[in-house]
Order: sequence, then C-alpha cells, then structure tokens
Amino acid sequence: MDWFTAPEYWLGRLVFQRALAGVYLIAFAGAALQFRALIGADGMLPVPRYVRRVPFRRAPSLFHLHYGDRFFAACAWTGALLAAALAAGAGDRVPLGAAMAAWALLWALYLSIVNVGQTWYSFGWESLLLEAGFLAVFLGNARAGPPVLVLWLLRWVVFRVEFGAGLIKMRGDACWRRLTCLYFHHETQPMPGPLSWFFHHLPKPLHRVECAANHVTQLVVPVLLFTPQPVASYAAAAIVATQLWLVLSGNFAWLNWLTITLALPAVDFGAFGADGDAGAPPAAASRTGPLWYVVLVCAVTALVLVLSRHPVANMISRRQVMNRSFDPLHLVNTYGAFGTVGRIREEVVVEGTADREPRADGAWKEYGFKGKPGEVRRLPRQFAPYHLRLDWLMWFAALSPQYARDWFGPFVERLLAGDRDTLRLIRHNPFPDAPPRFVRARLYRYRFTTWRELRETGAWWHRTLVREYLPPTRLEEEPAPRVARPPRRRGRPPRSP
Repeated sequence: MDWFTAPEYWLGRLVFQRALAGVYLIAFAGAALQFRALIGADGMLPVPRYVRRVPFRRAPSLFHLHYGDRFFAACAWTGALLAAALAAGAGDRVPLGAAMAAWALLWALYLSIVNVGQTWYSFGWESLLLEAGFLAVFLGNARAGPPVLVLWLLRWVVFRVEFGAGLIKMRGDACWRRLTCLYFHHETQPMPGPLSWFFHHLPKPLHRVECAANHVTQLVVPVLLFTPQPVASYAAAAIVATQLWLVLSGNFAWLNWLTITLALPAVDFGAFGADGDAGAPPAAASRTGPLWYVVLVCAVTALVLVLSRHPVANMISRRQVMNRSFDPLHLVNTYGAFGTVGRIREEVVVEGTADREPRADGAWKEYGFKGKPGEVRRLPRQFAPYHLRLDWLMWFAALSPQYARDWFGPFVERLLAGDRDTLRLIRHNPFPDAPPRFVRARLYRYRFTTWRELRETGAWWHRTLVREYLPPTRLEEEPAPRVARPPRRRGRPPRSP
C-alpha cells in the first residue's frame, strides 16, 4: 500500500511530535501549578461542585469517577512527565502500539482537565491542543512511515485555524476591512508582551500593511496548503512567519506555538536538503505498518470528515462563532480570534487596606499581577507559551463584570483570607504578614505612553480612574463578595480569543 505512507515527510512528523509534546509539557505543568486556587477542592470554581452539576456524558473526565487535589496533581504531573519523555524521543524507541497508547494517555489526561476546567479552560487553544493531540495518536512512530491521511488531517486543522480566524475578522469589526485594527490591537490585547509598546508605536502605514498581510495569510495562504509541493511548503512557511510575528507582539499562551507546530508537517524538508546525511529518509519511513493500524487510521479519517460538517457550516455561516467545540471530546472544533478589537483598554486594579475603616483616602495597597498591566512603570513581561489563567480572566473581567461573576467574588474572599494558593498566582502581595481587613477593586483606563512621556516619566502606561468596580469588602460581612454592578451593557459576555 504505497499510497498510505509519505516517507518524505518523516522529518516533518518527527519535529511535529517533539514540538507537540513540548506544548503538552507546558500545559500540564501549568495545570499542576495553578489548579488548587482555580479549580481545586477549595478553589474559586471547585471541581467537586462542577461534576455534581454536569453529567459525565457532557464533560467526560476521570474526575467524574474520583476527585481529590492530590489525585489531580498526580494526573497533571504524570502528563508532564510523559510529555517530557515523548519530547525526548521515547515514542520512537517503543513498538508502534505502545507509542500510540502513550499519545492517547496524554490526550485523555488533558481532556479530563479541560472538561472540568470551566471558565479557566474556555480558551480556543485548549481545544486546539486536544484536536492536535488526538491526531498525533495516529501519526505513528519511527517504526512506520508517516500516514498520508493523518498528514492531510493536520493541514485541515491549520486551514480551519487560519481561515476561520480570517473570516471572523472580515465579518466582524469594520476596522479589519479598513485595515485600521492594529492602530489599537497591540495596546488593547489581553496580555501585552515586552515588545507590544514598540509595536503599538509603529507608523500607521505599517499597521495597515500588517492588517493586509494578515488577511492574505489567513484567507489565501491556507488554501495553498492543499496544493502540490513546493507551494504547500512555502504556504506553511508563511504561516510560521506570521505566527512568529504574533509571538513577538503579545502573549497568547501556546496558541501561536501550536499553530507553528501544526504547520510543520506540511513542509517537505527533503526538498530543502534536510532529510539527513544521505539526503533520503530512513528505511523504516517507507513501511506501511500492520493492517490494524491502516484500518484504524482510515476509520479515524472518516470520523474526522463526518465531524467536520459542523465547523464547515459554522465557517460559511454569516453568524459564525469562534472557539467552539461541537462534541465533548473536542475532536473537531472551530477557531478564530479578535472578531472585535477594543479601542480602549480598561483594567481592574485590586487593592487592600489594613485600616479599620475603609476610607477613600486611606492606606490602600495594590496587588501586583504577574502578566496583566498594573504598575505603570513595569514593562510587560513575556510569559507565553505559559498561560497565566487568572491574569487572562482579569482582562475579561474588565470588559464584562458579568463574565467574572462566578469567580471574582471567591477570588476577593481568598485575598481577604490570605489564601496561600491564591497568593501564589500573583506577583506581589502587599500584605505579607497578615491579610487586609478590606479589599476593593477599581476600574482604570490604561493607554500606552508616548515616546515623550516614557522619556520624562519612565512609565510604559498611563492610567485614569474610571469608576469603582467593587466597593470595599470585608470578609466577615460578605463571605462571598460579588462584583458591583456597573451601568448595564448590551450584548453577551465576550468569548475567549
């Protein structure tokens, strides 16, 4: 069955598998380090309470069978260790079936986490990792040639990621059609990086070129992934270059790195003289593999094609939505980002005081977050591909207090209690000796400073108070404080990019 394998893509498969395992490692490590405060038994959105409310069929997870913080930590660290082993090449040193089982275990463990992660795991890159991880199970290892069908399915994923994002931009905010969205995006994106200030201050004509290039990369280039070589390789290279530009300009967890990873199997490295010392793939790369493997790959391909009807219908719909899973296993999903770009940036600033009376002019001290803007003289840091979940949700909290109603109150409650796990999620605790008596939150409008302001003040941001977000709250008075209701806004809470 010569049609089944594509020996010339053996290096692309190897790089893809190593890189995907690296992304898995970051995802599992992040889950292990952050879960206790977010979804632990005593967390802001506890898993035990969630699994009592949501049946297994709607959110399949190991934690429906049993949950404990130690068990969750064991699952997360097991996933991290297994991912590290696969990144080091362990999957190519075992029989084909064992390698597939290892990839399947990674997928099942992370699916279990995502399906109980609730709001904290509502981002498109979670589903993208699960979809890529599912296909990786059937990509084989060094003992069999790369299966053509799975290679095409990986291109299909990249196509939906890019093309879906391109369509939702053209259908969404008019600034994408006017080529002006990047006048605002670098300043208002969820978590700016260390170079975002400089990207924001690029000349406006260059921003328009960026917008136009984005439309070409997302609406034209993905189609070329399905053309013969070397055109498909050049298309994949263009996608990689665009994603690296996004890596430099902001923090989007592992979304950009995973998209790069997915594009690599479309590259024919042999055409660039990168197929090894002899210029040819190893002999094993031509092997078809056992019959059961061929049958399984064909069956999975048929399944993915059937499940693709929902994402395709969504892409061609005028009411296109982004970042949605159509099945509880996250096998085939729809993607997209920034159909709407904000013109202003608002940030929730959380403060505490040890005063007995919470006076407006009292000794309020600000909590410092790791990634989200806060102190105006602090240059934004680079965290991606690591995902700071609390910082990302704070951006949504500023956009829509209703979006934060389930977790912001418990977050404030834990600050008032001096909860150790919660304090580990933030950069600076201004009350190291004892928790504050009161906590409040205020909404500020942030903007990047100009070159002149930066030289004169050393500040990267300028902020102006907008209004009170949460009035001074004391633990004894309100065990589960709620966000103060701002003036009512129309529309639904924003979906995660």
